[in-house]
Amino acid sequence: MDESIAQTSTKRAESREARDRTVAQHRVDRIHAFQAELAQLQGEGLLALSVEQHQRLTDHHTQLMRTFEEQFDVDTTAGQKQLSLGLRIVSFLGALAFAASVLFFFYRIWGLISTPVQLVILIGAPLVAVVGMEWTKRQEQSPYFTSLIGLVAFAACVINLNLFGSIFNITPSHNAFLVWGAFALLLAYSYDLKLLLVAGMICVLTYLSATMGTWRGLYWLSFGERPENFIPAGFMLFFIPAVIPHQHYRDFPRYYRLFGMLTVLLAVLILSHWGEGSYLRIAAHHIETGYQLLGFVLAGLSMWIGIRWGWPALTHLGSTFFVIDLYTKFYDWWWEWMPKYLFFLTLGLMAILLMVIFKRLRAQLTKDALA
Repeated sequence: MDESIAQTSTKRAESREARDRTVAQHRVDRIHAFQAELAQLQGEGLLALSVEQHQRLTDHHTQLMRTFEEQFDVDTTAGQKQLSLGLRIVSFLGALAFAASVLFFFYRIWGLISTPVQLVILIGAPLVAVVGMEWTKRQEQSPYFTSLIGLVAFAACVINLNLFGSIFNITPSHNAFLVWGAFALLLAYSYDLKLLLVAGMICVLTYLSATMGTWRGLYWLSFGERPENFIPAGFMLFFIPAVIPHQHYRDFPRYYRLFGMLTVLLAVLILSHWGEGSYLRIAAHHIETGYQLLGFVLAGLSMWIGIRWGWPALTHLGSTFFVIDLYTKFYDWWWEWMPKYLFFLTLGLMAILLMVIFKRLRAQLTKDALA
């Protein structure tokens, strides 16, 4: 009992540490923004600090950033942030390489070992990887090696479940995606890893979409033939942050909203040009027209919600799909009969019109904010 309480306390402490690191990074970013604005105001003669005040402020910020760097290994310079992005990319590519190595190694030795040894390997591989994650988490403050090993653990789980099915001749099922998604999300929330969060969301999205397809009488592997299977699943992901609070994971809600709405908008975009893929038993061109209108509505709502609640990624997503929907509609209307130079000239003029509209909207928002 005491050991369980101690483990729970350790996990909570690690969660707080990951949250504190995120908060510290945001604080450092604000300090840099403040310093740039202060320099601008002083250059314009709008604010004048004494030499003593300026030195005290500089010393305070320097000491604060040094403390954050020592405690949480945050990025305090632009060069460090660029290197951190490179580390994320390298860790992702390294995880793919290790996962491929594990896969090919298993298949190379699989026929040479007995079934009991195979089972021990299948059960032990993800557990060993999780132990490796725990060790690297304790050894380093930054999550790069932990993320790499976590992706390897997830890949091992995927490979192992497939091999379990081969050993015991288990019928393939979409329920495997639920297991993989649960494992990825467990690791993501335990170690605050966004790549594993995305992997978990993809697995859960696949499971929900395949489940809806089976409810409609499809074989589960055919769920992708009906894009409407993805729409309810996408909305479920989008609304998860509204139902489940994420005080300890400040960046996770953004991923749920963005990935969920991206899924919905993609499915609607496909159906707006492929009415035969719908479950609806009406003429395909009517289905396409309905989904084209729905695409504009959802893109507009995404922009409005993003602006209203301060979610810029959702605003960018909505504006991108609004333009895509508009341009694809222009293609349907004018490509066949309009001269090509005139078609692209029309697109260019429409881009200018959209720029003018967005600029006026931006000016109005700025006016409202200053009012």
